[in-house]
Amino acid sequence: MRRPFPYLAEALTLVALIAAPFILPHLGFTPSTINRILIWGMVGIGFDLLFGYTGLLSFGQSAFFGSGGMFAAYLLTQTSMQNTLLALLIGTVAAGVLGYLVGLVALRRTGIYFAMITVAIAEVFFYLEFNPLSDFTGGENGLAGVPSPSVSLGFTTLEFDSNLSMYAFFAFWYFVALALALRIVRSPFGLVLRAIRENPLRAQALGHDIRKYKLAVFVVAAMYAGFAGGLLGMMQGFMPPDAFMFATSGEIVMQTAIGGAGTLFGPLLGAAVWLYLSDFFQVTLKLGATWKLILGLVFVLLVVFLRRGLAGGIIDLWQLIRPKPAKVAAAPAPAPASGAETAEMQVARKSTRTHEGPILQVTGLTKRYGGLLANSDIDFSVDHGEIRGIIGPNGAGKSTFFKMLTCEVPPTSGKIVFDGREITGMGVIEACQQGLTKSYQINQLFEKLTVRQNLEIAALGELRGKFKLDLFKNLHKVRKLDAHVAGTAALVHLTGRLDTHVSELAYGEKRRLEIGLALATTPSLLLLDEPLAGMSAEERVETVALLKSIAQGRTLVIIDHDMDSLFELVSKVTVLQEGRLLVEGTPDEIKSNAQVQEAYLGGVMEEI
Repeated sequence: MRRPFPYLAEALTLVALIAAPFILPHLGFTPSTINRILIWGMVGIGFDLLFGYTGLLSFGQSAFFGSGGMFAAYLLTQTSMQNTLLALLIGTVAAGVLGYLVGLVALRRTGIYFAMITVAIAEVFFYLEFNPLSDFTGGENGLAGVPSPSVSLGFTTLEFDSNLSMYAFFAFWYFVALALALRIVRSPFGLVLRAIRENPLRAQALGHDIRKYKLAVFVVAAMYAGFAGGLLGMMQGFMPPDAFMFATSGEIVMQTAIGGAGTLFGPLLGAAVWLYLSDFFQVTLKLGATWKLILGLVFVLLVVFLRRGLAGGIIDLWQLIRPKPAKVAAAPAPAPASGAETAEMQVARKSTRTHEGPILQVTGLTKRYGGLLANSDIDFSVDHGEIRGIIGPNGAGKSTFFKMLTCEVPPTSGKIVFDGREITGMGVIEACQQGLTKSYQINQLFEKLTVRQNLEIAALGELRGKFKLDLFKNLHKVRKLDAHVAGTAALVHLTGRLDTHVSELAYGEKRRLEIGLALATTPSLLLLDEPLAGMSAEERVETVALLKSIAQGRTLVIIDHDMDSLFELVSKVTVLQEGRLLVEGTPDEIKSNAQVQEAYLGGVMEEI
């Protein structure tokens, strides 16, 4: 859904930046503190893209903050370069290159291990600055004599050497940095970042190369830090060595947490609170070293009582006082359309019955986990346009078999050929890009996002490929995206819920969305892992009707324990037992098969 005032955030920011130097001094902010707030806020924008939008907690931003600043300061103090903007640019690029190299190493791990690697990287950079590279960085003395910013216009040179003019220079660049960041988070690239934050494994299963996206945003965050580091040196007249300290990274994290992660504005608010209280406790109250203890307690209280930070609290307050739109009741899935499908439904279709022969061929597929044999020597084939069912008792190896088919886990031995191409050993990203997609038994959705955003994430993998660096492109300018999302939503009967957050959906709607995510990738072969799991009787009837409607002209493989519903849907059934293929046949043949009855504990199939 397009926003009614697309540039409201930028307009309000511009007004606030113009007013700040005239209002904040009356609240006790010194000119130096105001300028430092802008610098820390700029570092925080990059960190927020990394942490708030992608979910990557880095404690290594000080390495890029210091490196970018040192590169710029060295050029301006140790060489003949006098162009401050060029020095800033070179420092920013240098920080980005370092970010790329560090990211190649750090992003090999996730979670706490990624965070610990960034801590180690920050300490390595701190050591290098103080010891082997001290001849270039000035060691513990830093680099003195960094000139204040200036801009040559040819006929004149603008000097930013007073507090107010320097504020104007910093405010301009902060506004540019924020505007660029807003473009990034509103772009297709930015939406994939949020998908990675919410559910990285599902983002990957929808065909997105999440490691490349993580590396790209890591580099962007490093460049933001590097540019801000250059500004710090120009503001102070020297580049301080403490920019490399781990404490600097810690302050960036805490300021973002105070202000509100995932907002872009939060880091600026957090920096304002942090620096104001720091000055207040040290200069006004003269607390000495005790100020760190008190500021730490303030940080804990703010995080405990404002879990989304100051910006998040403001957003929550606005949502409480603004008029609330009428809620749309959860609607049951309508009956499948008779006759020809609507145009909207056809949008979400790629595979048709124009092909003949097998689309999937599996030979000798085996999976071992140590001494446990999950699947053993399975031969399996599915034709174009076929609707195949897979059944078997609990522990029969159905889920492991599905995971091997979608390349989530590699087989121990055997071969998988999909649409004429061997995909054995291929990754799940490439398998999805080839047209082989799966819906999950337990919903794997992006819970904090809307239904529309969920479907957009899935569709982007199909429309853009596994990675694209379109950081500044309008999301709705992606060709066919809106039509693709609308068509898929119509197909799974969620058109009226597109702008509803997934967390507010009923369970049956979530199951339909789970199927919709897989459909939005326009798969040639769709694997459905227990699509009826956990549903009420009424929801099962609705979902069976949905599956019948999407089955027309598509190739589906379905696992489910509800055999009445499954046999109503499929034309052929494969039975697994103890990891092996037991028997295959039509639903009627399976119902009367003695081996199947024995597998289901003494003839339970006779009652079907």
